[in-house]
Amino acid sequence: MSEPVTIGAATLYLGDCREILPTLPRVDAVVTDPPYGVALEYEGEFTDSPDELKALVDYFVPAARALAPVVSITPGNLNQYLYPSPTWTLCWFNRAGAGSGPWGFSCWQPILCYGPDPFLRLQLGRRPDFIEHSETSEKNGHPCPKPLQFQKRWIDRVAHDAQTILDPFMGSGTTGVAAVQMGRKFIGIEREERYFEIACKRIEDAQRQGDMFIAGAAA
Repeated sequence: MSEPVTIGAATLYLGDCREILPTLPRVDAVVTDPPYGVALEYEGEFTDSPDELKALVDYFVPAARALAPVVSITPGNLNQYLYPSPTWTLCWFNRAGAGSGPWGFSCWQPILCYGPDPFLRLQLGRRPDFIEHSETSEKNGHPCPKPLQFQKRWIDRVAHDAQTILDPFMGSGTTGVAAVQMGRKFIGIEREERYFEIACKRIEDAQRQGDMFIAGAAA
């Protein structure tokens, strides 16, 4: 594990989340998109097989829940049953479709949520338990990044008042970009150096744009 990189309100770790999570302080929410067990090529010992994914899930979900009152995960349709039973399952609905499956076009993905609904906890009323959003993901060098605007809506839905967001599987840093643009603090962990470098650049760009906006407003 190397020393963390600090970019404005973001602290980024290059390393395995199983080594780094025990060293972190508590945060307000964990919002993350873990590996899917689809044989994606990774450097090092992790093989992204179903067995490796199950072992990873068995470790990181309890570790994440020990760090945050709310944990939200996009597990992929086929993997949701590898996870502990959530408090509730939200739905990301993409009317245009997001791939295909054994029963046709796949138009939804589960979002597992552990912990209380922030809107109900804050007595702000009930919100729908789905996010309908169609958007093409940015091509940034990562094989499966999440769309930025969806990520913002996801963060707002599950971590409405959270000040510090943790993503143990940062990938290309979309959660970090969204958090920075929303004025939140962010902690990200990524084991792949090639994706870590992409995330650092994207979050640095987002931080710089935010600083320019603040400077322009103050002028």
